[in-house]
Amino acid sequence: MVVVIVTALAFEFTNGFHDTANSMATSIATGALPPRVAVAIAGVLNLGGAFLSTAVARTVSGGIVDDGRVSLVMIFAGLVGAILWNLVTWLVGLPSSSSHALFGGLIGAVWVGAGGSAVRFGAVVEKIVIPALASPLIACLVALVATYLAYTLTRRLPGRTTRKGFRAGQIGSASLVALAHGTNDAQKTMGVITLALISGGVLTRGSGPPWWVVLAAGLTIAVGTYVGGWRIIRTMGRGLTDIEPPQGFAAETGSAAVILASSHLGFALSTTQVCTGGILGAGLGRRLARVRWGVAGRIAVSWLLTLPAAAAVGGVAAWVADRGDLGVALVAGVAVAAAAGLYALSRRRPVTADNVNHLPGERPEPVERTAA
Repeated sequence: MVVVIVTALAFEFTNGFHDTANSMATSIATGALPPRVAVAIAGVLNLGGAFLSTAVARTVSGGIVDDGRVSLVMIFAGLVGAILWNLVTWLVGLPSSSSHALFGGLIGAVWVGAGGSAVRFGAVVEKIVIPALASPLIACLVALVATYLAYTLTRRLPGRTTRKGFRAGQIGSASLVALAHGTNDAQKTMGVITLALISGGVLTRGSGPPWWVVLAAGLTIAVGTYVGGWRIIRTMGRGLTDIEPPQGFAAETGSAAVILASSHLGFALSTTQVCTGGILGAGLGRRLARVRWGVAGRIAVSWLLTLPAAAAVGGVAAWVADRGDLGVALVAGVAVAAAAGLYALSRRRPVTADNVNHLPGERPEPVERTAA
């Protein structure tokens, strides 16, 4: 159980730096916030958001799988699948869904370990698949309309005044997205740890997460967020479309509304997909804005692959780990070695707070910033 809890928190750490871009990519791209300040704000608000609700945690712990048939080995294997997929997509700078990686890993591990009947496919479709299809489209539409209105209502104002005002507004809208992200994503690891406690007999079936689980998950995602997933921040802030302050404000506000509504309803949606949809809508909402459809296509492919790829790794890990302590040790060793290898590869072409706003081959230009 200790190994499972530690692995769950390791996943939460990767979730934090993998999804920092969701709340802060556009604010960093427009210069509304300096990069280090942005990730610090996001980390604090992710921690605060973790305490606002536990509806999503209950969905994870008892909604998508039969918690009475899930073993600690299966949970461990599912987490390994999610962590490795997060690291692979982070290395190539693709904003895939940490949430779907987690769900895929768990589904694959439980399917292999307990059979298909232990997976509640009806709940998977209702709580995961349908929100995954609908939420980015809704966020895209909301951001498109909001961006059009933002430019229409301010078209007679001086450009400098407009940019300054929307940059200030972005501080608030980006903070709201960070709070919403903590409300939704931190709960997923809470749900996994709660599932482990139920499987180990510490909690009864149907229990919610204890206070220390909420605190541990919130602190871990906050630290991961502060580390900053700069590769994915570059893709979402500069790679998908050229973002101006009105667009950033519209994308962040629309995304926060969709995420908070889903958290209230207990839908464990992907905040990454919502925020990417919001940024795409903001790009489409400004006349003459350039959307890089090649980048959008690669992101869409990663979304399609996330659930099955994580499920495949989780299933293989569950099959190996089920051979006893030696199997668990082998899976853990391979996971650590793979993580170290991916990190070493990332150091060949590092992306940091200093070059996050510069696309490869682009000459650095000074970014106008408002006083923080």
